[in-house]
Amino acid sequence: MQGSANLTIMIKAARMAGRSLAKDFREVENLQVSSKSAGDFVSRADIAAENIICKELTEARPTYGWVGEESGETKGEDPTRRWIVDPLDGTTNFLHGLPHWAVSIALEHRGKIAAGVVFDVAKDEMFVAEKGCGAWMNDARIRVSDRRNMRESIYATGLPFSGKPDLPATLSDLATLLPVCAGVRRWGTASLDLTYVAAGRYDGFWERDLNIWDTAAGIVIAREAGAIVQGIDPEHAAEETGDVICAPAVQFDAFAKLIRAS
Repeated sequence: MQGSANLTIMIKAARMAGRSLAKDFREVENLQVSSKSAGDFVSRADIAAENIICKELTEARPTYGWVGEESGETKGEDPTRRWIVDPLDGTTNFLHGLPHWAVSIALEHRGKIAAGVVFDVAKDEMFVAEKGCGAWMNDARIRVSDRRNMRESIYATGLPFSGKPDLPATLSDLATLLPVCAGVRRWGTASLDLTYVAAGRYDGFWERDLNIWDTAAGIVIAREAGAIVQGIDPEHAAEETGDVICAPAVQFDAFAKLIRAS
């Protein structure tokens, strides 16, 4: 696809970080790992990838703001634009040698996500979108699935761990959804869950208590592929609360009604 200069910068940064991460992934047993909290780890690879992305993006656009999972937020001279970065979404998968993790970079303009890149390094799949320009995976246009029957559909979510307070709500969701669908997957990388809805691989995704860097890039990609993305509470946007529900328009209402009622 022909993207903007900003999208070209984002793709380049994601690929550079991906090369660094791929090298460390091949030597995962040697990674220096420190614990941030139970079940949530930060590795040398994670920090190195964020430093690569930060350098590339800030050199190319020095006035933009920045928010990253590891480094926090830095205000820019241009208050209307900021980068939102998760250098390694799926850290636990990465540290266990599971090849399902991604680099996620989004650009926010005046409070709205304008562009997103999610790079699945292990599978060499680059998901990209700009608002109003559609969604792409590598050189192919992607669209959400057109399945209408929930009994033929599979969905994705995240399962709370280490005493997170949303466990009862998620268990209730599963008890309601599992009897009426073809299955639920939990692969541990929210950015890829959203892009898999965009590519028609999943028929819907929901999860609570996510951070903006987990979802920003995936949300714009899913929307540009034809998905509806809202907060689980319809009065509040997913980008504000971190409680996300995403599905193709043809079954969003049915899926959202089920999750919201559970």
